[in-house]
Amino acid sequence: MEPFKFHVGLNVTNIEQTTDFYKRLFGQEPVKVEKGYSKFELDNPGLVISFIESKNPSPQFGHMGIRVNSDTDLAEKKAELESLMKIELEETNTSCCFAVQNKFWVKDPDGYEWEVYHFLKDDDKMGGRQDAKEGKKDLVACC
Repeated sequence: MEPFKFHVGLNVTNIEQTTDFYKRLFGQEPVKVEKGYSKFELDNPGLVISFIESKNPSPQFGHMGIRVNSDTDLAEKKAELESLMKIELEETNTSCCFAVQNKFWVKDPDGYEWEVYHFLKDDDKMGGRQDAKEGKKDLVACC
């Protein structure tokens, strides 16, 4: 049996801007582009993600993430992306979702948040993003 892949379908306001953002984030071209639609299929991480143009997308579901295997991988991905898009927040040794992680955050054109993170160890507390604790409304708590 082949390994399974996680699939996410997101509604977005501008398919061209979204497709361009994800080409940069994932470092590859979409496998399918149609009017109002694009789809990427990733092997690492195993993910199928599609975008459907919509007048009223709702990004208030939480966030998505890419888990890398080391702090070296994290630094390489950050260096790759920071010349292509804004790094919204960088966190080091942060407690979030019962885990200690190093990570950074980016937002797509519709406000969907992505964390790119390296898992360091399990933790016994929920934790949360410091900026969310300080009341910044444009970023949600870590989980």
